[in-house]
Amino acid sequence: MTAIQLTPAQRKEHRSEAHHLDPVVMIGSDGLTPAVSREIDAALKAHGLVKVRVFCDDRAAREAMLATLADGLGAAPIQHIGKLLVLWRPMPPKEKVEREDRQPGPRTVKIVSFSKSGNHRATVKKVKVFGNERVTHGGQIKRVKRRLISVKKKAQAQ
Repeated sequence: MTAIQLTPAQRKEHRSEAHHLDPVVMIGSDGLTPAVSREIDAALKAHGLVKVRVFCDDRAAREAMLATLADGLGAAPIQHIGKLLVLWRPMPPKEKVEREDRQPGPRTVKIVSFSKSGNHRATVKKVKVFGNERVTHGGQIKRVKRRLISVKKKAQAQ
């Protein structure tokens, strides 16, 4: 994979977003191992923008690590400042799984009851109504009754 090319404005925006981040992965004395690359890849999938701390005093080695990571992971090198490397890769869209047996969830309903005399304000009450409940005209919450279908109608439906 090749590294993503960004405009200076995009790079500046990602640099400002990364300012408050803490390093997610740290590269120790063993250098850039496959295990470290896998961890950085997982962090990029989860966060999109990551900081990596490198415990190495050689600036050229850190530059080489940044280039290797960017090329190998298909990420954009955002910044190399001191011993910190910042990488960005767009996050993959999360797949939403719809369950077939899903029931409607609770909903919040406002019940407004007006005063008997016209001089007072109406009272507003917020109530949580579950899937098997309904609100009557009087503002009461009742469970939905199961309709009883005769044996004859059941046989006709099939």
